[in-house]
Amino acid sequence: MALLLAGDIGGTKTILQWVEVSGADRVVRFEREFPSGAYGDLVPLVQEGAAMAIAAGAIAATEQPVAACFGIAGPVSGGASRLTNLGWFLEEDRLSLSLKIPRVELINDFAAVGYGVTELPRDRLHLLRDVPRNPDAPVAVIGAGTGLGEGFLVPTAAGTYRVFSTEGGHGDFAPRSELEWQLVEYLLERHGIDRVSVERVVSGQGIAAIYQFLRDRGIGQESPDIAAAIRTWEQQMGKSEKTVDPAAVISQAAIAGTDSLCEQAMNLFVAAYGAEAGNLALKLLPYGGLYIAGGIAAKNLPLLDRAGFMHHFETKGRVSRLLESVPVAVVLDPQVGLLGAAVRAQQLLTEG
Repeated sequence: MALLLAGDIGGTKTILQWVEVSGADRVVRFEREFPSGAYGDLVPLVQEGAAMAIAAGAIAATEQPVAACFGIAGPVSGGASRLTNLGWFLEEDRLSLSLKIPRVELINDFAAVGYGVTELPRDRLHLLRDVPRNPDAPVAVIGAGTGLGEGFLVPTAAGTYRVFSTEGGHGDFAPRSELEWQLVEYLLERHGIDRVSVERVVSGQGIAAIYQFLRDRGIGQESPDIAAAIRTWEQQMGKSEKTVDPAAVISQAAIAGTDSLCEQAMNLFVAAYGAEAGNLALKLLPYGGLYIAGGIAAKNLPLLDRAGFMHHFETKGRVSRLLESVPVAVVLDPQVGLLGAAVRAQQLLTEG
């Protein structure tokens, strides 16, 4: 039996779990969420969490984690990460020394998602294509949220997976219709840029941008309530305090079928999302599964079917049949990254 520490470190909140492992089994002994901005560094936050766990009787005062993994909402390089929104500079060696944990690893938060997806039970997945997985094949992960994350996993001889994060979301957006070409031209002109990345379209910001494009080009008619909410958001752009989440406003109205312009925007978004997921699948042939993470897909399941996500995923001309054997699932568990951090911490126990 060993005690592990797993963490999901974000600019707004940090979630920590103390996890007991015995063989291949893991049991969460204590979990707590903290406001990240209330702390000057991760060390005092972890120390306070440990004190809470001891006070609650979840762990003994003499128990100490033997390994820890923290998923970081930001880049990790050389065992270090600078979180600009928090002013934190985290280093694996310093954390190990200060927290008295022999093995500490920092990983990108999307890499943590990668470690977590392969251990999710079926009831935390929404299957878009239920075909057998090939355990010897790569696994792909894509997730639209604030931005667009893309990564992949390859199986190892030890029966685990090695996870690789990528910057695929910053690849070029590939328009496939006259309307999408017009969207590209609109974004180039609006932002004064010379290229449009996939992330500018397939993300929360992309949903808002698509809505603005359809509105400004007169392709759809705004309803008064949605128009007021979007105007409020536009006026708050650049400010720290925001009261409107435009992607949520647009998607909720589309699901309810109460606003045709929102429905058009989400149809275009889902089409682009499905096409990009298919592009990733063509590059990797992930017969071990393609997982759609991020908050947007899980919150908009009716729209994925209604707008033909899988149709756009597999419409790849003469190579379309290659994708028919790719299992595709939407991740429903919002804590998949925390699970992944625990999975990776457990792997550290067996690595030299």
